[in-house]
Amino acid sequence: MTFHKKHHTRTHSGLAAVIVTGLTITGALTTAPALAESPEEKGLAIAVEADKRDLGWVDSEAELKMVLTNRNGETSTRELRIKTLEVQDPDVGDKSLTIFDHPRDIEGTAFLSHTKITEPDDQWLYLPALKRVKRISSANKSGPFVGSEFAYEDLISQEVAKYTYKWLRDEACGDLQCFVIERFPVYENSGYTKQVVWIDQEEYRAMKIDFYDRKDSLLKTLINADYREYLDQYWRAHALQMDNHQTGKSTTLTFEDYQFKVGSNEGDFTSNRLKRAR
Repeated sequence: MTFHKKHHTRTHSGLAAVIVTGLTITGALTTAPALAESPEEKGLAIAVEADKRDLGWVDSEAELKMVLTNRNGETSTRELRIKTLEVQDPDVGDKSLTIFDHPRDIEGTAFLSHTKITEPDDQWLYLPALKRVKRISSANKSGPFVGSEFAYEDLISQEVAKYTYKWLRDEACGDLQCFVIERFPVYENSGYTKQVVWIDQEEYRAMKIDFYDRKDSLLKTLINADYREYLDQYWRAHALQMDNHQTGKSTTLTFEDYQFKVGSNEGDFTSNRLKRAR
């Protein structure tokens, strides 16, 4: 199994969470919590510790490129921005706003996501051509996000309580040692039966995620690479690649500019403002 090598570049402005604000898991422990006993308890403890180490970033912005590749190797590129707001309420997840700037046929498209813990997530999509805001139904979140290999449900923050967990094993992942855990979506309309996650034991970052479809077959693999540390605490992947094993398609996200604590507020993340998102 091959993983990208760890990247130790340090800067001091950053993005709170990757597109989905949650395809990144962070932390700073070197071993699993000692009190964990069963595989389920150990898996949950790893997730809890990783989540705890990624608190307090407040809000963020980032610019990125999305490259779509079809099974024949043909590509198309999109430029977009993502804004994220950390929500302190333990019963409510984070909020994110994604805005497409290029190419012209998708310019102005905006996607808003409000993550919930126990209830279905709230998501809206603004399509400039139709000049209307479309709410994404709770039963349709497994569908592809604007033609990419990321599903709508991949774009929510990965709150601990949205899954149950099981530790599988420890193993090498490139130059690192990783915990390998399974997580099972609590959300009944999820497109996945489970996800297998490789989390490095040094910094608790998600290095790789395998997604299994409703038939329990391997559907997609996400590789997170080029991790960099921000504010001496928060690790963010600058390169994400999602490969769909069943279609032969892939989507790559490359982050170019990160900023933390930019002054966003709740009012910037309402569905009424989607048409005016800039």
